[in-house]
Amino acid sequence: METCPFVAPAPASPSSWLYLLERFDVGVVHLDLQLRVMGMNDFARRSLPVADKMPFGKLVTSFHPEAAKAKVSFLLGQAECPVNNPPPMAMMINIPERMLLIKVSKIGDEAGATTGYTLVFYDITDIVSQEANAETARGAREEGKKRQLRKIPTIRQNRMLLVDVTSVSCIRSEGHYTWVYNAQGSQFCNLNIGDLESRLDPQLFVRVHRSYLVNLSHVDEIVRDDGRMMLRMMGATPIEIPVSRASAPKLLEQLGLANLVSAKP
Repeated sequence: METCPFVAPAPASPSSWLYLLERFDVGVVHLDLQLRVMGMNDFARRSLPVADKMPFGKLVTSFHPEAAKAKVSFLLGQAECPVNNPPPMAMMINIPERMLLIKVSKIGDEAGATTGYTLVFYDITDIVSQEANAETARGAREEGKKRQLRKIPTIRQNRMLLVDVTSVSCIRSEGHYTWVYNAQGSQFCNLNIGDLESRLDPQLFVRVHRSYLVNLSHVDEIVRDDGRMMLRMMGATPIEIPVSRASAPKLLEQLGLANLVSAKP
């Protein structure tokens, strides 16, 4: 009797999502009805800043950095959202500076009553970040520098979309969150403008206003109106960005126009 030889499946392409998912470890945190931590797997213990804080039996927000607490609370609120499949959330944690893709689901009993929650996360830092080479990466870590983003995680219709940084014309702040603009329009991002500014190439992206980051390669015009400076960005629909007086000199210097155009009206 002949036996059928086992044929291993072809390995996924290194550029495919399947390949990336195969490499991911999954963090799992179990919460009770009061959002207290009841358990977590080893990857969650290693990834989250909980080593010295003994989070078990405490509210899940108690061991997050202060800047992240509002986002965690919003994320947990989504678990009771009437939408069956609320979108995932991207969040940065400070120890170390990592990018997590997080999803929360309700856990129910046989009658469908909620008995707790499960928080699942993937560390997508390596997908959305870049390092020039091993030596540069090592030096950056030793100096405490953050890895630059090459993709910005945005949300559209319950899906996470990764937007190429080079395609982004500008980023607008809206509270704890931002809107990312490119040729396809604006897309919601649940990272704040400070998070993004610290992880984008400062030679390319400049904070010209408390609410705006601009990609210098997408600037089409400098507009002056009654003593105020604005930028008009490239695209089918022009976007006008206000420039604060304090930011104008740095902007002109970055554009190479410091000696050609005065920052003053």
